[in-house]
Amino acid sequence: MASKKRKVETADRDSQPVKKPKSSAASSKIAVLPTEEPSFPRGGASVLTPLEQKQIQIQARNDVLFEQETGKKAPRSEYEDEENEADIPAAEETSSGKARRKPKPKARPKNAGLAGNEKTIRIEGLSYRRLVPGTLVLGQVSQISQHDIALSLPNNLTGYIPIMSVSDRLTAIVEKKVEDQEEDNGEAESKEIDLNTHFHVGQYLRACVISTEKEAASGSKGKRHIELSINPRQANAGLRESDFIVDSMVQASVKSVEDHGLIMNLGVEGHTIKGFMSSKEIGQEFNLSSVQEGSVFLCLITGLSSNGNVVKLSADTQKAGHLKKGRFLTDAPNIDCFLPGTAIEILMSEVTSSGIIGKAMGVLDVTADVVHAGAMAAGKELQKKYTIGEKVKARVICTYPDAEPRKLGVSLLDHVLSLKPNPIRADAASNNPKPIDLLPISTIVPEARVVKVEPGICLMLDMGVKGVRGYVHISRISDGKIESLAQDTGPYKVDSVHKARVIGYNYMDGLFIVSMEPKVIAQPFLSIEDVRVGQVAKGTIEKMLINETGVNGLIVAIAEGITGLVPEIHFSDIHLQHPEKKFKVGASVTTRVLSTIPSKRQMRLTLKKSLVNSDAETWTSYDNLQIGVEAPGTIVNINPSGAVVQFYGPVRGFLPSAEMSESYVEDPKKHFRIGQVVKVRILSLDVVQERMIVSCRDPSAFGAAQEEQIHKLAVGSLVTGTVSEKANDEIVLELQESRLKAILPFEHLTDGSSQKSSAAAKKIRVGQDMNDLVVLSKAEGKRLIHLTSKPSLVNAATSEKLIKSFEDVREGVEIAGYVNNIKPIGVFVHFAGGTSGLLPKNQLLDEAAKLPDFGMRKHQSISARVLSINYAEQRFVLTQKANAKPKDDKKVSDGSLINPVDEVSTNMDDFCLGKLTQAKIDSVKLTQLNVHLADGVQGRIDMSEAFDKIEDIKDRKTPLKSYRPKQVLPVRILGMHDSRNHKFLPITHRGKAPVFELTAKPSGQISTDLKTLTMDQVLVGSTYLVFVNNVAEDYVWVSLSPNVRGRIKALDLSDDVTLLKDLGKNFSVGRALEAEVISVDTSNDRLDLKAKSRGSAKPLACSDLSIGTVLPGKVTKVNERQVLVQLSESLSGVVNLVDLTDDYSTADPTLFQKNQIDRFCVRQIDAPNKRVYLSARPSKVLSSSLPVLDREICTASDIQVNDIIRGFIKNVADNGIFLSIGSNLAAFVRISDLSDLFLKDWKSEFEVDQLVEGKVIEIDTASNHVRMSLKKSHVDSNYQPPVTFNDMTVGQVVTGKVRKVEDFGVFVVVDNSTNVSGLCHRTQMADGKSANPRKLYSEGDLVKAKILKIDREKKRISFGLKASYFRDDMDAEVDGEDDNLITERAIVDDDDVENGDGMGTNKLEGRPLTSAGLLADLEEGEDEDGADSEISSSGEKLQGLDAGGFDWTGGPLFSEAQETESDTDAEASQPKKKKRRKAEIQIDRTGDLDAHGPQSEADYERLLLGQPNSSVLWLSYMAFQLQLNETERAREISERALRTIHIREQDEKLNVWVAMLNLENTYGTDESLDEVFKRACQYCDSLDIHERLISIYIQSGKNEVCHCFAFQEQIT
Repeated sequence: MASKKRKVETADRDSQPVKKPKSSAASSKIAVLPTEEPSFPRGGASVLTPLEQKQIQIQARNDVLFEQETGKKAPRSEYEDEENEADIPAAEETSSGKARRKPKPKARPKNAGLAGNEKTIRIEGLSYRRLVPGTLVLGQVSQISQHDIALSLPNNLTGYIPIMSVSDRLTAIVEKKVEDQEEDNGEAESKEIDLNTHFHVGQYLRACVISTEKEAASGSKGKRHIELSINPRQANAGLRESDFIVDSMVQASVKSVEDHGLIMNLGVEGHTIKGFMSSKEIGQEFNLSSVQEGSVFLCLITGLSSNGNVVKLSADTQKAGHLKKGRFLTDAPNIDCFLPGTAIEILMSEVTSSGIIGKAMGVLDVTADVVHAGAMAAGKELQKKYTIGEKVKARVICTYPDAEPRKLGVSLLDHVLSLKPNPIRADAASNNPKPIDLLPISTIVPEARVVKVEPGICLMLDMGVKGVRGYVHISRISDGKIESLAQDTGPYKVDSVHKARVIGYNYMDGLFIVSMEPKVIAQPFLSIEDVRVGQVAKGTIEKMLINETGVNGLIVAIAEGITGLVPEIHFSDIHLQHPEKKFKVGASVTTRVLSTIPSKRQMRLTLKKSLVNSDAETWTSYDNLQIGVEAPGTIVNINPSGAVVQFYGPVRGFLPSAEMSESYVEDPKKHFRIGQVVKVRILSLDVVQERMIVSCRDPSAFGAAQEEQIHKLAVGSLVTGTVSEKANDEIVLELQESRLKAILPFEHLTDGSSQKSSAAAKKIRVGQDMNDLVVLSKAEGKRLIHLTSKPSLVNAATSEKLIKSFEDVREGVEIAGYVNNIKPIGVFVHFAGGTSGLLPKNQLLDEAAKLPDFGMRKHQSISARVLSINYAEQRFVLTQKANAKPKDDKKVSDGSLINPVDEVSTNMDDFCLGKLTQAKIDSVKLTQLNVHLADGVQGRIDMSEAFDKIEDIKDRKTPLKSYRPKQVLPVRILGMHDSRNHKFLPITHRGKAPVFELTAKPSGQISTDLKTLTMDQVLVGSTYLVFVNNVAEDYVWVSLSPNVRGRIKALDLSDDVTLLKDLGKNFSVGRALEAEVISVDTSNDRLDLKAKSRGSAKPLACSDLSIGTVLPGKVTKVNERQVLVQLSESLSGVVNLVDLTDDYSTADPTLFQKNQIDRFCVRQIDAPNKRVYLSARPSKVLSSSLPVLDREICTASDIQVNDIIRGFIKNVADNGIFLSIGSNLAAFVRISDLSDLFLKDWKSEFEVDQLVEGKVIEIDTASNHVRMSLKKSHVDSNYQPPVTFNDMTVGQVVTGKVRKVEDFGVFVVVDNSTNVSGLCHRTQMADGKSANPRKLYSEGDLVKAKILKIDREKKRISFGLKASYFRDDMDAEVDGEDDNLITERAIVDDDDVENGDGMGTNKLEGRPLTSAGLLADLEEGEDEDGADSEISSSGEKLQGLDAGGFDWTGGPLFSEAQETESDTDAEASQPKKKKRRKAEIQIDRTGDLDAHGPQSEADYERLLLGQPNSSVLWLSYMAFQLQLNETERAREISERALRTIHIREQDEKLNVWVAMLNLENTYGTDESLDEVFKRACQYCDSLDIHERLISIYIQSGKNEVCHCFAFQEQIT
């Protein structure tokens, strides 16, 4: 552009040599542009002023005259070049009347002026190589998964947008859900974020490239992965507030959803500008109610507010894509406005077969490759479609950040210009289908016609879908290499037909991605979506998964890039002991697909032949199943009640234990195993709940006929059966005629003793017929029938006196039964049909009551008389005592009454509805009065029918307490009472033992209205006297009348919260309340009431609350950070960690229990989101005068700089930590403000929810930001600063930590210092010879060191760790302590370590001197090669553990003398040191061991608890057992040692294996030795085991065996 070339200060000329002006006059002819000039003018017009244009014209005229006169080129100034001529106005008429001729650029030399530096514009499509971080690109959503979004990019590229790169709002929502997540999530918390509600397939979005990396893959090449971000902060990069102009496209995220539209976040720094989208501008794909916060839209700017702070947006693609109405950019303030998605008008400057080149607004270069220029879709040459100089509409699809000069990529495709999701026109089908629906991926097209050939690049195919072509890259045409492609010749010429397969679809290009390779066409699957559940597939074993138990899984590839897992239980129909012998990597197998999870790319397979070869229909969905169908399934879980059977996909069924077999199954685990395949039949199916019950029983064995027979079989009837089986304590019979199976226990054979019954059972034979059997009970669901042949029960059944149900019980009648259970209170007697009565202890015979178990046994025959009957609870009491008052049974079947209470009624028919009579109280219960109207005529008075109003009740907790037994009351008959179902019935429903429903209300005696209160008569807002009849966890049930029940929630019971904490105690059953009706639902028979004294019946809402209100709430959920509280049915609140208490140190959410009711104070109300923030601080809830240690902080204005406050860590970020100091206020602490000391791994020092104290150092009240410091120097007034290098002195003893270990020494950091460190050379580590630092120390070890030397200039410190440096200090400490105390530190010389290696004293400092500790130190001193060790406690060299004359270690026969002799001098002086040290080291009395070491098994077991990995200790334990001649016990200990020693301790395990070889060689047989030897070779190095065994043979004198063994090994 001319203006840019004229400007001396422009950045484009910074890299070019600049000429100095020849004269000021020449330079003054050209005006210099202002420094703040925009990158290019609006609309492409010249930016020159009229004066500047006039000066240029004069200069041009002078140049022309000069050339005409001299014939030479006019000299140019340094500001001019050929490009400047483009901005010169049209040539004016000269004096001669001829137009001025513009010189041709090609006549000039290439190096003249700046023209030689002009770069050629190249036509380039997007590629993986050209995509660099920061590239902006337009794409379409092609796939939505749970955690990311696939975005289809131009030129067959695909990028992926993680859920955390969508928008700031969505990221905050995700983080909030993660924080609130816990194990027992509720419905709201457990609901995952569904990206399908935020986006839809085909949606256009602008994305920013974050990274382009290769994913790790199993093959040689990794899969390329493009990570994108659609966050408006990245997608609108470079835009300023002034760049938002009408008709440009901008990306925005939903900040909040309002009634009339959306508040949008534009991602621009600062808070002065925001976006708004009206509900009418959302588009057809979404509606206002479905839009979620955090969603992102590519929007068209339709206008700006008057002050420019609000940008009006539209996401309607029909409006944004209607370019004929001028929805394209016509002017822009700068070049940054041209972002992907924006429509522009371009001027064609070059048209080639590979694409087009043009100019936008005359200044900005744009290119379109052959795909997006429309050549692929149109099928004709671009030169014929476009002409140079033509203006066309295009849409920007990408930027090229690295391109020079700057250019943009555009698309001229119709569906991109109109922002349609696909190129198929609406008239192609009525519902405008997607191309991927018409031709799904993996579809094979048998006849695909070539319509265009791009030589050397690709083929374009007609796939049979109008408007969408197929794209075949040259590498996907054939299995071999294709050298060339031609339009008119060869097998792939135009109009040739080929077989092709769709392998993908690119939404942006509008092309099917196709392959013509035969190997691809022949593949059974291309992706996991192609795999059908239940399908049989061939596969190859790729990998074997191995854990500590062996092979536990196989990875099988069924196609290229598609693998599945075969679990261990699906290896085979039988359990394989050694799967590795059957399966090999690379072996071919036949599998069946069990399930697939495409979103996770997971697939489960089975190799079971019973499933793979099964012809049964696969059960993949509950919808296709029917009751009665059969199929095989796999048992995946077994419990005592049954087993869970897994089929295909999510289909599962439950197999009850009763349906596992025709015979009785006591323990399913004894008959079935996990992984077993069973053939089952569906018994019941619930498609909605996805539940199914299956059976293994033969349907022919129990069909519909048997179902009918068992249904007809009556309890108490006599049957005949044939013995089919005899078990341990029961007989299985087959009933004649019905062919049903029944059980007869041995105890039910006779009325006599157990011995008599057992003797009778012995006489019974299989096949024998048994007559006169009584059906005691039947369970139709379990198909279980119980019989009895007790003579007493058979006689009762014959005489029709057998009790078969509660209705058969009559007071005073003698009945026969059998003992079912014996309790201290009495005996429970069973009868037929499951009827049971109680024989109390005081009703037993006097002699029986004194015997153990009352002299009875289970199933014993018994006869007793009915003493009393409780019809309300359906219970009756028995007695064996004689009847003192004979029963005057004058009652006859005609209904006459005996001893009526009112002395008037004579017959049952007299008791009719509304009759006024009298009743005598039999018993007073909490909820009713049990009365009788006459002998044998029972009645009840419900507590709701005893009082008219609450003032009449003296004791509201127990209202019926005022009544006494035998009291006579005037009553009125209301109806009947169903004792079994506890329901109110009309008077016409009279049974065998009627129970009358009565009322004793005073008003009921005079009222003529005999109707009882029903649900449809209850009105909202009315008040009733109610009585508690049941107490649940969070509500109580109350009775309004005998047939109307309602419930009162705990929060609505009382205004006194203290009463609500224990509902069972304060609102016990029978308590009287006055309640108001809240809601009535007659269809569901539901009634809700409220017992509070204040407030209305309307449910509590946000509008009813005010800040500071104290109200009760029920805790519904508790996690580590907050407490969720339910205030009403539709309103809940949250108590954050900082609002739990006034003292943060006592803040513990777990102190609140679920369903706990307490008082809470309203702290903040968020009405739009219906959220209430509560406080449980005692100062807010109880009294404001209570002490407050941590005050409540709501905003930044509540605190001041230098305040010391406490808070909880909310998040640990990479740049610091965030503290929660208020419910909605967080403080930031930078890394530098965390501690006064240097923290190498500072994140490990802090964790979420940790309580910390800090100082406020900065407050920004405008943004509500707070910055704090946790440094002790800022918080603690008595802070002692850490020591520095200048504080160090020679001879000073310090403590520190090993920072680094090298071969020449260790670096030690001094504790409580400013990272002061120094070196301890290896010569200063031990008093003996130079030590090996790597054997003695590791990073992080705590040490005690002495400063030997300080180099102040170089700031170096030399430390010493020798034990002799601290011996005097330690002696002084030991002398000053009590002799009975255990020394806390011990000094161990380096001479005490194996082979004389020095070991610093710090290795034992701080360790108690227990025997276990000394043995642990012995292990640390063992040689790494596993050679013989020296135990220095006794001063003698221990050559293995000697027990029975052999060496446990199995070491080499000849030890090296050099190692023994090298330490002779050191050992010579050792006894003196040890003698002196024995006086220093005191006995560890806590070990309870004597001076001779462990002497019992308990001693060894105690030591092994502390050192389970010590082979020395295990071998000593084995030797101890051998001394006791316990060889088998020694073998058990060796096996236990192998199981206990950690798998990493291979040397320790090797010692045990060698000891086992020694053991078997001495005490075992050749077979046992060979078995141990083979096992040892499998687990250890085979060569090492062979050498050890040869050494054992030599040491034991078995030379011949040794030679034979060695010879055999050489042969093998």
